[in-house]
Amino acid sequence: MDFYGTIGPACAELSTLQQMVRAGMTGLRMNLSHGSLAEHADWLELIQKAGIRTLLIDLQGPELRIGRLASPLTLSEGQQVFLGTGGIPCPACLLDAITPGQKLLLDDGKLLLRVNAVDTALHCTVLRGGLLQSRKSIAVPGVEVSSPTLTDEDLQNLRVAADCGVTGVMLPFVRSAEDIRTLRAALEDAHAGQIQIFAKIENLAGVRTLPEFLPLVDQVVIARGDLGNAMPLWELPRCQKQLASLCRAAGVPFMVVTQMLDSMQTRAVPTRAEVSDIYNAVLDGAASLMLTGETAAGQYPVQAMEYLVKTAQTAL
Repeated sequence: MDFYGTIGPACAELSTLQQMVRAGMTGLRMNLSHGSLAEHADWLELIQKAGIRTLLIDLQGPELRIGRLASPLTLSEGQQVFLGTGGIPCPACLLDAITPGQKLLLDDGKLLLRVNAVDTALHCTVLRGGLLQSRKSIAVPGVEVSSPTLTDEDLQNLRVAADCGVTGVMLPFVRSAEDIRTLRAALEDAHAGQIQIFAKIENLAGVRTLPEFLPLVDQVVIARGDLGNAMPLWELPRCQKQLASLCRAAGVPFMVVTQMLDSMQTRAVPTRAEVSDIYNAVLDGAASLMLTGETAAGQYPVQAMEYLVKTAQTAL
């Protein structure tokens, strides 16, 4: 099976990447929500020097994120904040889709806001505070916000993807077969039809329509971060099992990702629950496992990869 890390400041050194490869890492993910391929030429050079031949790029797609902040913001419970004009930058499409009383989840649900009023901005109260950094995710439980399948930045990245050594494209928040067809057409237009498509299931629309687009993708990604925001968290394990079952029945490989070893961002040893989670994902038939923040920003990227690979191998 395949084991992916995510490149970021914590592992963007040749020696660290080489150690991760020796630990069993077979490929890397680059999150393009934080910068384009052109802006990451230094990382691309490192990846090539480390001998890593499998590179996935994670597009912006229809995912909702806050914009770039001058510096991280500490939001406190009860604080009044604005999203939009004069406040925290956010996609304009949110203003048309949200009504007062709606709750917003930021950064995979770490922060929670309630919308009190909507005009040129969303007037919000912080219900659960924390540190908010640039380009973190926004989830709107129960509301489908209209947004394009691919952003202009996505299209620019796809045009140079093949020349940059990209082997797979991850499309966030897949909602229907049409999203996959749109991406496939964009790859063909970029003369990059050989690049594989990884469809990320992160919302209820994707869960509902998965059987329709399963034949169109190379791999399904059960992305539990935003998927866990789309439903009560206690329902997420059942949903993961159901998605895995559908993929197995269709003979389509699937990946499990998000918080596989989250505690290892700050601890050298994972929890018992985390290694059990990895083991069970392999037993369910996962073809790939991926680490995100653990390798991109964590303190122990090499050790995290070792635990991921060694735990998975005990289930094979």
